[in-house]
Amino acid sequence: MRRVIAFSGLVGASLALVMSASAAANPYSGLQEREIKALSAQETEDLLEGRGMGMALPAELHGYPGPLHVLEVAAELGLTSEQRRETERLFETMREQARQLGRRIVERERELDERFAEGAISSDTIETLTVAIGELRGRLRHLHLSYHLKMDALLSEEQKVRYRQARGYHGEAEDSPGDGHHHGHPGHHH
Repeated sequence: MRRVIAFSGLVGASLALVMSASAAANPYSGLQEREIKALSAQETEDLLEGRGMGMALPAELHGYPGPLHVLEVAAELGLTSEQRRETERLFETMREQARQLGRRIVERERELDERFAEGAISSDTIETLTVAIGELRGRLRHLHLSYHLKMDALLSEEQKVRYRQARGYHGEAEDSPGDGHHHGHPGHHH
């Protein structure tokens, strides 16, 4: 009897291992329930809300501040009332433009998804839709990156140093304000 119980326990453990390996072998399992197969609910929401989704990391991590993040640390930066108003304007303008592009991306992704679901898809249709999606995503990324440049032009060098500190970017050597060294970006002068 012990051997039967031990054997059935071994079979159960083996079956669980095989099922687990099967699920791991198919990382797409469960994604068929998505409304738009190529986009998670979070990605769809981010696109429709105009969020950055890490698109501007090259700017952000090289010291070019983004409008939203400047507003988040405005007190530490000592923004003037004019700088704050302009930062708010930049953020709202950027967000509205990003929402418009995001809606268009979601629409094209939905159309691609529907064409596959209907079985009414051709290579030409795939090319048309995927190229359009790629172009829209490129425009969206350009938009986010370009607003980091606009924000950068609005802040003083001292505020940029404070921004990097407030955001926790301590990896680069910082010269102290007033020491005569340039505090901006390599090869970038205001």
